[in-house]
Order: sequence, then C-alpha cells, then structure tokens
Amino acid sequence: MTQNSTPLTADATGTLWKIIAQSGEVVSAGAELFVLESMKMEIPFEAQMAGHIDVYHAAEGDVVEEGQTVATFIVA
Repeated sequence: MTQNSTPLTADATGTLWKIIAQSGEVVSAGAELFVLESMKMEIPFEAQMAGHIDVYHAAEGDVVEEGQTVATFIVA
C-alpha cells in the first residue's frame, strides 16, 4: 500500500450490494462509495476525504466479513 492509501473495511458481515464509485473515479469527501447489505439493512460507505478508489477487493454480490478490506482508497 502506498503512503496515502487507506483500506476501506466492512463494518459488518454482509453482501457488497452496490458499487457506486468506480475504480479511478475522483470523489469528494462525503460521496457515497458503495453499499453493504446486512440483515436486510443497507449500510452506505462514504468517503471521509477527497480521493478515489484504487481497487475493489470484492465484487457486487460477494459476501464480505466484518473487518474485511472491501476496497483501497487513495487520498487526494
């Protein structure tokens, strides 16, 4: 991982329901990146800072475990 990269980890075990920000797409702080679905609840994941998704480590529909890295985010 580079110095300005941040792993984005799942807050709960669930399904990567929807990818909103594609890899390489520049986003502002507060932009929705992806949505997890857990126990019929949607859990949106927002960018804490401006930057972009470098790579997703899971695909839509994949089950992810709590604490699993879903994506790597590069801070602008």
